[in-house]
Amino acid sequence: MKPLVSIIMGSTSDLPILEKTASFLNDMEIPFEMHALSAHRTPAEVESFARQAAGRGIKVIIAAAGMAAALPGVIAAMTTLPVIGIPINSSLDGRDALLSIVQMPPGVSVATVGINGGLNAGILAVQILALADSAIASRFERYRQSLVCKIVKANEELKQIEYKYKTN
Repeated sequence: MKPLVSIIMGSTSDLPILEKTASFLNDMEIPFEMHALSAHRTPAEVESFARQAAGRGIKVIIAAAGMAAALPGVIAAMTTLPVIGIPINSSLDGRDALLSIVQMPPGVSVATVGINGGLNAGILAVQILALADSAIASRFERYRQSLVCKIVKANEELKQIEYKYKTN
C-alpha cells in the first residue's frame, strides 16, 4: 500500500491535533504516512522530503506547525503538490502560526485550515483526492450525508427539551 497523503508535523507534540487528521483519512480508507520534520531544525530533511514526495506517489501534503510555522510554506516552495497547512496553537493563541501560514507570497500557495483544524485538513485532502477517484468521492459523499443525519437527529432531540417559555 503506497501513501497518497503525507502528514508532516513540526514536532510530535502536534500529534494530538494530527490524530484527527489520521483518523479521518483512515476512516476514508486513504493510505497515508506521518513524519516529524522541522523547517528550522531539520531543513535538509524537509527539502529532501518535499522534492521527492511527488515521485513517491504522494498527492497531497498536510503540514502542521506552531509559532513561526514555516513548515507548510517551506514544503510548498519545494513541490508542486497541494499543501494544506494546519496552524497549531502553541503561542499567541495560534494566531502567529495562522498568519505565518496564510500570508504566503504570490506563486507559493498553502491551503490553510483553522487553528488546530486537523479534521478539516483531512477533509480537504479527501476532497482533493476525490476529484480523480470516484470511490473516494463516494465514501466522502456518505460521510457528508452522515453529517446531515447527525444534525437532523440533534434537532429532534432538542424538541424533547422543555422550558417554561420554549415554544417548540
